Amino acid sequence: MSEKRKRPTLQDVADRVGVTKMTVSRYLKKPEQVSEALREKIQQALDELGYIPNKVPDILSSAKSHAIGLLVPSLTNQVFAEMIRGVESVTEPAGYQTMLAHYGYSQDAEEARIATLLGYNVDGLILSESFHTERVRRMIKTAGVPVVEVMDSVSPPIEQAVGFDNEAASFAMTERMIACGHSKIVYFAARMDARTRLKIKGYERAMKSHGLESFTLQTEKASSFSRGSLLLEQALAEWPDLDGVFCTNDDLAIGALFECQRRGISVPGQIGIAGFHGHDISGVIVPRLATVVTPREEMGRIAAEQLLNRLNGKPVADRVLDLPFQLEDGESLRRPERG
Repeated sequence: MSEKRKRPTLQDVADRVGVTKMTVSRYLKKPEQVSEALREKIQQALDELGYIPNKVPDILSSAKSHAIGLLVPSLTNQVFAEMIRGVESVTEPAGYQTMLAHYGYSQDAEEARIATLLGYNVDGLILSESFHTERVRRMIKTAGVPVVEVMDSVSPPIEQAVGFDNEAASFAMTERMIACGHSKIVYFAARMDARTRLKIKGYERAMKSHGLESFTLQTEKASSFSRGSLLLEQALAEWPDLDGVFCTNDDLAIGALFECQRRGISVPGQIGIAGFHGHDISGVIVPRLATVVTPREEMGRIAAEQLLNRLNGKPVADRVLDLPFQLEDGESLRRPERG
């Protein structure tokens, strides 16, 4: 069975800096009451030791909490709602409570949420990102709890990853669009997180392999139907002869499709549209959306199973579990060209 490590204490920090424990405590509660020079030394010691503020009584600090920390970048994105459902289908029957934290695609916010969850003595973590701050890595190492990262099977994991190849999925759908006769394809990207950049890479690689030019519209804002509509409007202004739109998720794709219908643009006759993730709505709109179907719920379920296995003392059998994706042709692309 996995055992949590003894975490650095306030006294450990104080000893490293050469001050009293009370001074370190004062800095944590009211930094302005400590001199600037001392603040820097204390913060450096905290970072180097991977200190985690304890949110539970000391008597419980080495006990199992039967709680799993689960971090997601968005609470409104259906992708993560389905992943959460997969996690809880495993953790709840096993008697574990899921402690959910939302960090809005911000590394600083993720760092703060992880510190809080570890402070509440969670037994393990499931993270939705593969790229983290150094402080996050130090805290996780200090805490000694098992960690599983999801959504990405390519980036090197901290310990273990359960996901799929975003770049390969994007490459495959771009290839499908080209095979269907679409050649002037614009990629719509939102949020610009690491996974979106991998998808862009796959799209650009497929376009280049066919000698076609890549066009990408990017926004740091959240994806939505309205955002897809706005991006379609912008794309038509910049590339009026475009004949394809590939979106980083289904929300943008459906928004673009609705905007085409509003403008009287035939889909897929004039413009073919493809999304990513395969949300339920993609199969009931008209025309049905072509999309990459990703294993969100299965990913959450397997990640939770792997985490509980490790909490029960089983070693990591597979450091990376690469799950398959599927291409759904739908009706929003032209019929494939026949050779």
